[in-house]
Amino acid sequence: MRNTRTALLDAAELLIRQRGYAGFSYADLAGFVGVSKASIHHHFPAKADLALALLDAYDARYDVALATILDDHGDGVARVRAYADLYRAGVERSLGCLCAAYAAELASLPDALRDGLGRFFAKHVAFIERVLADGQRDGSVAAGLDPATHARLVVASLEGALMMERVLGGAAGFASALDALAATMRPRTAT
Repeated sequence: MRNTRTALLDAAELLIRQRGYAGFSYADLAGFVGVSKASIHHHFPAKADLALALLDAYDARYDVALATILDDHGDGVARVRAYADLYRAGVERSLGCLCAAYAAELASLPDALRDGLGRFFAKHVAFIERVLADGQRDGSVAAGLDPATHARLVVASLEGALMMERVLGGAAGFASALDALAATMRPRTAT
């Protein structure tokens, strides 16, 4: 059986990814998990504490996923596609990215959460930059592409496609957007 803290984090993630940070209360969370508000306050005295713990858990899950991508995929475009699959799972479940949900409410977030959010996105841009630079070295990514600039484009495109395709085309629309993005990274072949 899962412990209460884990159940609260899981439910809070779902609620934030569906409704946003300001879109749920401890009363909502208590009803969702089946505990009292006092129990939530025992684990997370303030909503900011819950949000930070959730961001830390989300970041840790992504650290494992990013390491797995590096281990399991050798080519740069394949690594970007594997990274995109992390977003595709959100599209298929009709959930936004936790960090995008936070970012949408950036002005109202506590400083510590804003700082953590910045570190999260910076880590992901740096990961994609590394993937693209490695891909250029092994010839799987176009040589003329600027890895730093294109890394920002990749992360921004995936975040945007996740949000847009929840409304428009779902997984099929996300796959088309990913195909177009991947085409910008591949080396051009001589005709």
